[in-house]
Amino acid sequence: MKVSKRADVAPFYAMEILKTANEMADGGADIMHMETGEPVSGAPSKAIEAAHAALDHAHLGYTEAQGDPILRARIAQHYAEYYGQQVAPERVAVTIGASGGLLLAFLAAFDVGDRVAMADPSYPAYRNTLAALGLETVGLPASPETRFQPTVKLLRALEKPIQGLIISSPSNPTGTMIPRAEFEAVAKYCDGEGIRIISDEIYHGITYGERAETILAYSDSAIVANGFSKYFAMTGWRLGWMVFPSDLVRPVERLAQNIFISPPALSQHVALAAFDCREELDANVARYAENRKILQLALPQAGFGDLAPSDGAFYVYADVSRLTNDSQQFCQDMLKATGVAVTPGIDFDTARGNRYVRISFASDRETVSRAADALIHWLKSE
Repeated sequence: MKVSKRADVAPFYAMEILKTANEMADGGADIMHMETGEPVSGAPSKAIEAAHAALDHAHLGYTEAQGDPILRARIAQHYAEYYGQQVAPERVAVTIGASGGLLLAFLAAFDVGDRVAMADPSYPAYRNTLAALGLETVGLPASPETRFQPTVKLLRALEKPIQGLIISSPSNPTGTMIPRAEFEAVAKYCDGEGIRIISDEIYHGITYGERAETILAYSDSAIVANGFSKYFAMTGWRLGWMVFPSDLVRPVERLAQNIFISPPALSQHVALAAFDCREELDANVARYAENRKILQLALPQAGFGDLAPSDGAFYVYADVSRLTNDSQQFCQDMLKATGVAVTPGIDFDTARGNRYVRISFASDRETVSRAADALIHWLKSE
């Protein structure tokens, strides 16, 4: 029987490592999970209380395709409070995770054969989802000199026109942020060239110095992706949101009606309450900051090379070229020898990722400390 070529995409290697690690744990191994970007805390306490109340008293049926109007209005309020940006609630769409929102954005903004650029390294699901939709991905060879982020210079160097650009600041896998001047310059360049920007802002709220800025400060035509998985620590609730420019609001609504019907009602009740949990959520960020310090000190001692500056998110992107030229095998060997699960760089950069690994520090401090000690002991004894 026929199998669609659209399914012929690369695996998400972080999930492959997770699968192997779980199999080892089932066999009794002590596993330190640092391969996935999942906050260990889970949803904040008031959000859990809201879930119980909704289960007892709310009618958890279909909502509007773009989400409950009350939640959409609260998200719009968030932009005024946090960024000083005025967003009409009608431009907000609540989605099944930010991933579901990105799918809607790709479908609404691009046609088959369009070219969409992103930095290498970048989140692999961008590349793989675009490929499944029949779009061409264009990798921008970002480097430590560009903070692993897109620049106007890299965009101007492209030989063929592009129709879209995906940016993420803070980034997965590097945690780097685009400097404000460059951010504004990229937005201006793209608007001038008719390039639709999709800004993945899922790690906003998790920064260790300067606050992240939204693309809405620089462009009226850009699309924003965000959600409740990272800062709000609600990964399994699968709820995200998008902010669309006015020309995409109705196309996205039609697509959402047909593909998803509506986002999950229970998760929307929880998300509404999560906005009132800042103190608890900011305590999570303080813990990530401590975990970040542990790794920044320990990894060079273990023999890892240059570390990308982790301005935000909860990742260290480390050069391991002095230790290996095969990051996938290196991660497998590390897992078997130490129980520490991390993600090979080939997940994020197919050309140069063989010399990098991504290490998540979204876990608790004890796990991060034990993992750091295990890596030092393993690599020092090699």
